[in-house]
Amino acid sequence: MSFINKVALAGATGNLGPAILDALLSVGFQITVLTRQTSNHNLPSSVAVKKVDYASLDSLTSALQGQDAVVSTLATTSIDQQLLLVEAAAKAGVKRFIPSEFGSDTLHEKTSSLPVFQGKVAVQNGLKEQTKSSGLSYTLVCTGPFLDWGVQVGFLLNIKEKSINLYDGGDRVFSTTTLASIGKAVAGVLQNLDATKNRAVYVQDTAITLKDFLAKGKKAAGSEGWKEEVVAVDDLLAKAWEELKKENPNPDAFVYNFIIASIWGEGYGSHFQKLDNDLLDIKQLNDDELQAIVSKYA
Repeated sequence: MSFINKVALAGATGNLGPAILDALLSVGFQITVLTRQTSNHNLPSSVAVKKVDYASLDSLTSALQGQDAVVSTLATTSIDQQLLLVEAAAKAGVKRFIPSEFGSDTLHEKTSSLPVFQGKVAVQNGLKEQTKSSGLSYTLVCTGPFLDWGVQVGFLLNIKEKSINLYDGGDRVFSTTTLASIGKAVAGVLQNLDATKNRAVYVQDTAITLKDFLAKGKKAAGSEGWKEEVVAVDDLLAKAWEELKKENPNPDAFVYNFIIASIWGEGYGSHFQKLDNDLLDIKQLNDDELQAIVSKYA
């Protein structure tokens, strides 16, 4: 497969977009950022910007002409838009598509069955269909929860308030990756097209338990005054499924619970067993480096 030079990035803002943009620029790709018609972003001068209508196949196809690859960080709630982006990429002759995956292992049978991931599965199926009739290929990037972001916003542990939920006791090992390493993984995929073609790649900065995170939180913020709550994942799942039975279910009452199950529930594949770190040149964190990330947000 020929090399990648021009990359279109859909979603250069938000939590993950800037890290991916920085990584792509650092290795010399020519970047075009796709933005909504009403958006105004302060981007580096070396980045081209094209305003698009994400609801228009013609608009997206026109914007992707001449692009070698598309990387999407669109919100997973924007599934119709991402499916249209996949179709546009195929029509425009794009070689590689990296969808907005970046999280739990949605190729795992148990994880893929959760309602919150049905949009991602739909995009995967759309990509597979396009590979049959066009020159488009794809790569899914599985990362586990965002490590540094997860500490910063209190998702993994709330170091500011000294609190943590220990799901099923907090002893289950899970893979987790920093935003910068996710960006590096994306750049690495585009530099290793044949080895990453039409498959998922798995990366992690570390594999850890919530109890390990708690220990690092105590080292960073002091061991006194922590609130540690043991939460049963099965209870969260039961509440989520019950909410979905309602005529107008509240996403706030089920989305988060399903995501938690995919990371800390039993048998959801959240501890990646086969890694692509070496292929994508991602070195795992040592204990001191991991402690520094936790301490940064204390």
